[in-house]
Amino acid sequence: MMSTYVVDWQRLRVLCQKLLMTQGMTDEDAFTVADCLVDADLCGVESHGVSRMGIYLKRLQTKVVSSSFNVKIEKEYPASMVINAGNSMGMVAGKYAMKRSIEKARESGCCFTTVNNSNHYGMASYYVRMAAEAGMAGITGTNAPPNIAPWGSHKAYVGTNPIAFAVPKSGNPIILDMAPSVVAMGKVILAAKLGKSIPEGWALTKDGKPTTDPNEGMKGTVVPIGGPKGYGLSLFMDIFSGILSGAQFGPHLNNMWKDFKNPQNVGHFFCAIDISKFVDLDTFKKRVDQMVSEIKALPKNEGVDEIFVPGEIEYRRKAERKRNGILIPDVVYEELKSLCDDNGVEFTL
Repeated sequence: MMSTYVVDWQRLRVLCQKLLMTQGMTDEDAFTVADCLVDADLCGVESHGVSRMGIYLKRLQTKVVSSSFNVKIEKEYPASMVINAGNSMGMVAGKYAMKRSIEKARESGCCFTTVNNSNHYGMASYYVRMAAEAGMAGITGTNAPPNIAPWGSHKAYVGTNPIAFAVPKSGNPIILDMAPSVVAMGKVILAAKLGKSIPEGWALTKDGKPTTDPNEGMKGTVVPIGGPKGYGLSLFMDIFSGILSGAQFGPHLNNMWKDFKNPQNVGHFFCAIDISKFVDLDTFKKRVDQMVSEIKALPKNEGVDEIFVPGEIEYRRKAERKRNGILIPDVVYEELKSLCDDNGVEFTL
């Protein structure tokens, strides 16, 4: 039976930051990446958490990803930007892109930004939360190497390209962060890492057959939500993230887990909308609060204790894990320890 370790989230973040700094990242950029990873674990999105430290460090060590901040604005207009990430870490590029989008939205009302020449940027909700905390609505999306088959085929072409939205209200914002598949491929990868099977309905083999073996699912495809609807959503995320930005798309994206010679050239997009340019911000928040209250007061189905809005469960989990610690599977814990040994970092968890 798999054992787990309870670790303090702040110690975990410092450890990951120090590991990243051994590869030449500045303390600020390493903090951004570590913060994004630990935030995912706090929210319960372990597929995008510190279980990814091994692959990130390997990509930095092989120099297929740059440890430097190479992010540059290629084009800029009053309400739009095109940013070249310069093959920097995706979280570093993503945080910069949303920060600049928020700044420009204060002047123009909204700003839509695309990013090219980037890498995996972690949990999408990390960026839209930045907008919501600034009193704005936020939207972001990214593309990924192919692991969803177009409807009617069993050959992967588009990725589990997520989209996230956030709006402010009193207290924590409402945040929707979703992949266009039943689960993100990261959950299948994590299941394989932990030696677990996956539920039927998550993934298909390379021949299009249902499977509970995550290794077979990794060779095949994940199942899109709503059949053709999930495929269509993924396709448009790829168009906005990859084609509109000038990045790669579909099967032209290089694989993060297998290709250590060629940069991925991932694309993202970010949108910040200054709510106060449309309606009074306090009025907006009060009306969103009203909506949430009315939803929670709706009659509940049998067996349902509470009706939730998007992001609410994650915020509660985050608060609990900040108090009581994050549960880390022994496989991930031992990997972190090994990474510390290999890179001369004191293991302090």
